[in-house]
Amino acid sequence: MVPWLHFDGGDHLLFQSLAPTSKGAIAGACIVLVLLSLFERWVAASRALLESQWKRNVCPVHWPSYPDVDPSNSPRPAEVPSSPAGSSSSLAASPSKSTMRTIPPFIASHDIPRGAIHALQALLSYALMLSVMTFQAAYLLSVVFGLGLGEVLFGRMGGRSHIH
Repeated sequence: MVPWLHFDGGDHLLFQSLAPTSKGAIAGACIVLVLLSLFERWVAASRALLESQWKRNVCPVHWPSYPDVDPSNSPRPAEVPSSPAGSSSSLAASPSKSTMRTIPPFIASHDIPRGAIHALQALLSYALMLSVMTFQAAYLLSVVFGLGLGEVLFGRMGGRSHIH
C-alpha cells in the first residue's frame, strides 16, 4: 500500500482477494463505490424519515418530552373543557412538570428497527472509509461523488436529523 494519493492499481479494496489492477477493473470498482455511496445516503434518508414518523406516532401521548413539537397543534384554552375553579380534578388531570417523561418510552417496533438501520448505516460508512483509506485517488473521488449525488437525490427526504 502506497501511503499517498495515487491512481495505480493493485490496492486491496475491502478484501484481500479484491485488488483491481487493470484500468477496467478499477473503473468497475469505482462504479460499485458510487453505488455503495448512493445506497448509504438512501439508508440515511430512510432512517430520518422513519424516525420522524416514529416521533409523530409517540408525540401525541408524550408531547411535552419533545422540545421541537409545534405548540400550535396543542389545544387552545377555549377548546379545553373547563371545570369549576375550586375543583381539584383539574390538578389531577394535568401532571406536574416533574412527572412528565424526559425521554420517549421504549417501543420494540420502533427501537429494534432503529438499531438495525443504524448498524447497517455504520457498516456502509466504515466500508466507504476503508475504501478511501487505500489512498487510491479514484476510490476517494468515487466515494465523494457518490455521497454528493446521494445527498442531492435523497437529502431532502429525511430532513437534517442525521447528517454523517
